[in-house]
Amino acid sequence: MKSIKHEERIQTVCLLFLSAIGIGFALFFLKPVLIPFVLATFFTYCLLPIIDLLRHYLRAPRYVAMIVTFLLGCILLALIGFLIAASGGQMSTYGGVYQTQFMQLLDKFMVSLPFERFGVHPDDLTNSLLNNLENVVGRVVSGTISSIMSVISNGLLVLIFILFLLMGRTAGEGATRGILGEIEMRIKRFILTKVLVSILTGIFVGVVLTILSVPFSFVFGVLAFLFNFIPSIGSVIATLIPLPVVILNPELAMPTKILAIALPGVIQFSIGNFIEPKLLGRSLDLHPIVILMSLIFFGIIWGFIGMFLATPITAVVRIIFEKIEITKPVAELLAGRVDALVTEVKDS
Repeated sequence: MKSIKHEERIQTVCLLFLSAIGIGFALFFLKPVLIPFVLATFFTYCLLPIIDLLRHYLRAPRYVAMIVTFLLGCILLALIGFLIAASGGQMSTYGGVYQTQFMQLLDKFMVSLPFERFGVHPDDLTNSLLNNLENVVGRVVSGTISSIMSVISNGLLVLIFILFLLMGRTAGEGATRGILGEIEMRIKRFILTKVLVSILTGIFVGVVLTILSVPFSFVFGVLAFLFNFIPSIGSVIATLIPLPVVILNPELAMPTKILAIALPGVIQFSIGNFIEPKLLGRSLDLHPIVILMSLIFFGIIWGFIGMFLATPITAVVRIIFEKIEITKPVAELLAGRVDALVTEVKDS
């Protein structure tokens, strides 16, 4: 009996592996449709509380609540698109200034290191590093901008998906139960919390940098809002981006420069390590390594937008695996509970 169960587990693992490969290819080739659909699905979860408020507290008819919510969603999407476009336009206008300041900061850092003791000329190393870094940064920035602009250009498709998802939601009666109900509850909680926390992060960072008279403070606030959706590494990137502008700005005094570097870092650290975990709790229940691997995987197949969607998609997969008996060990592995997995294997 044990040998039969062992063979079934091996077959299940092999089938899961082959299915993962097939799903990966499908996600890559269908990304022009899947990305707007997934974005519309997650944005719909943000709008569901408005429908509940209109129907249960204001006693609005079902389709009136849906239409009002859809119009509010259009306004919010237009506002987000305007903020991203405005910040991108400002960054492209003054991108040469920022790049020059970044290169000057890197040049000063390289010159300060004792490379001559090892027989390496600082200028040669600096020029080589700057050229390679400029190419890498250029590709990353162009890829990011193209990904965001592609989503904005497909905004009509996102709105159509949102409309039909809201219509399907309002057509049903009562709360969703079972696996779908748990997925909806956890993902809705995650998305709403993440959006509110990201908005607060962007506002705090933008206001602090504006008060300290740091150039591009609006852009850095929008970037802090966007990168906060990427777990772990997003807050680090958002904190490091303003460094060249802050350090090399001659109009800023040294205490102001220290505050401009320290305060956004404190905001990112406090929100990311204290406020957000308490609000989210165990709604996702994913190990940090799993989150990092999902960021890499979806970043490869869907680009920059995939890094935003990686965590909630992986959480959905874990919840589904947890509810199916034969895939429950995989859910435990995604949650980082290896001890429970080892115990289950020994018992079988």
